[in-house]
This record gives sequence, C-alpha cells and structure tokens, in this order.
Amino acid sequence: NWSPQFPNVYRVLLKGVCVCLPFFCYPDSVVNPKKMICNSIGNVISSIVFGHRFEYNDPMFQLIQKAVDDYFNVLSSPIGAMFNMFPRIVWWFPGKHHRMFAIINQAKDYMRAQAELRLKNLDTSDPQDLLEAFLIKMLEEKDDPNTEFCYDNMVMTAWNLFSAGTETTSSTLRQSFLMMMKYPSIQGKVQKEIDDVIGSKVPTVDDRVKMPYTDAVLHEVQRFMDLAPTSVPHKVIRDTEFHNYLIPKGTMVLPLFSSVLCDPELFQNPDEFDPENFLDENGRFKKNDGFLAFGLGKRACLGEALARMELFLFFTSLLQRFTFSGTQPPEEININPECASFGRMPCSYECYIKVRNVE
Repeated sequence: NWSPQFPNVYRVLLKGVCVCLPFFCYPDSVVNPKKMICNSIGNVISSIVFGHRFEYNDPMFQLIQKAVDDYFNVLSSPIGAMFNMFPRIVWWFPGKHHRMFAIINQAKDYMRAQAELRLKNLDTSDPQDLLEAFLIKMLEEKDDPNTEFCYDNMVMTAWNLFSAGTETTSSTLRQSFLMMMKYPSIQGKVQKEIDDVIGSKVPTVDDRVKMPYTDAVLHEVQRFMDLAPTSVPHKVIRDTEFHNYLIPKGTMVLPLFSSVLCDPELFQNPDEFDPENFLDENGRFKKNDGFLAFGLGKRACLGEALARMELFLFFTSLLQRFTFSGTQPPEEININPECASFGRMPCSYECYIKVRNVE
C-alpha cells in the first residue's frame, strides 16, 4: 500500500521528476540515457527509504547504484542463473559475484547504520521515511517472539526496494523511449495528448485518466517487453490438483506469464507493438485481463502502485519537454529485449534528446 503515513510518496515522486529534468538536456549530443534514468529512479527510492535525496556524485549513492547494477549484471550471467537454482553451491565458485556480494553488504551496512541513527531520536507519532516506519513497528512488537519486524528484515526490505524498484522501472522507461524512437508517429500522438491535456504545467497522476492513448502506450510497452516472463518463484502451500496433475505441497512453481501476454486470443498481433490492444473502438482506455506485467497473487509486485506512478510521471514529463530520436533510421532500430537469467532487458542504445518548444 503506497499511501503510508511517512512523507507523501506522490510529493516525493513529483520532486524527483522535476529535479532530474535538467540532466536530460544534451542538445545535439548522442547520449545513452541509462545512467540518467537509473539515477533519477534511484533517488526516488532514496527519498522513500531515507527521507532525503542524494547528490548524484555522493559516494554512498554511487555505491548503492553500483550494488544494484552489479547485482543485475551477475544475475544476467551463467553464475547468476546457477545462483537462482543452487544459491549455496555458488559460494564455492570463484568469480565476480563475490565482489558483488561485498558491495551489497556495504550498502546494507549503511542502511542499518541509518536505522540505528534514527532510533536515537525517533518520533513514533510522525515517521519520516520507510526506516522510521519500520522501526516503529519493531518497537510495537518487540515482545512478540514471532514478529517479522526485525533489523534483518528491515535492511532486506530497504535493499529489495532499491534492487527491484530501480532496475525494473528504469528498464521499462528505457524500453518506452526506445519504442518512441522506433515509432515516431506514436511518439507524436503521445506528445499531442500531453500538449492537449497537460500543456506546460507539471504532469500529475490525476492526468492519467484523461490520457487514454498515453496510458495504452505504457501498458503496451510492458506487455511487449515482458520484463519478468516467469515472475518470481512461488511455493505450493498444500497438495494441489491442476489439470489432472498432482502438485505436492512445497513444490516451487514458476508461472509463465509470457503465455498470457502473447496470447492471440487476448491481444491482436501479440508479436507486434500495438497500443490499440488497450483502447476500445471509441479511443477510451480498456483494461485487459491478460495484462500481468506486475505478477499475480500474494507475491505480485509489492511496488506496483509506485511503479505505475513513476512510469507515467517520468514518461509524460520527459516527452512533454523532449523528443527522443535514434542514431539510425527507425526501421533499423532493434526493439527486441535481450534475455537475461531473471527476465528481459532493453538492448543498450544511444539517442538524441532534443528540447521541444512547449509554451
């Protein structure tokens, strides 16, 4: 539930979007937007976890970002695939994953130290960030031997927000702008809707319901990208019969969401990028039961609401002010995501980011 008592997440997100915009001003220069987008998303997470933003050159911010980057680089390697299946065995193998774990532990040590500092002057009636909200629950349940609110879980929760929240949202945004470069006419329609509905004011989440085409484009990007084809591992909590098969209690199950996201009975031309999949005959946004980009069930994406806000606000704010174009003709741009051990990532690319004249 992303409407906690600590600082208004929406306000934090709006500030994060506004602060990042100047860093995209590279007139007539070829740039790779990955670092700019990752830094922007990372600082939104920082504001939620720590209650403050970092300067992009802050050593600790750079360490956390490197920890996240190294984490996904290792997961994308053969050793990462092995780690997912046999985590204990991987410790016996030499390789760069040991350096990654060392950097992650440094980031976690910082998170724990920040929590301990807050505990000294904690106002239990007014939590200012995720760490303080978690500490308050720890104090409330300190006498409960079965509580899940402990330092280890707090640090892991904070790390999960950075690791899962930074790379996934960043990758989806990078894929979104890649699609705009591939299909300039779609980018033009999105920008026209932005101009008509938002104009030159700062975009807000309330604008989304008035922008069906933009909403459809973002949904189609996520469907086409299929970021996490198998979601996260689930465990069967009791013996379950499914299609005449008995799945014993405790069995690990990986749902194949690709089978739904690419189902021709649910999406027309599923192998093509087509925002019409989420529009009705009158141009209004329509939901599709086959849209499972954020997972399903009790282990659905914890930060779905936050991710939806981030995607909409960053996407509209950047296209309101800039036009993205490729370094090669649209027909030569590769939009097919690259497969990694944990999911599908946008291919690396460079682009031109040109300032629009918005009155």
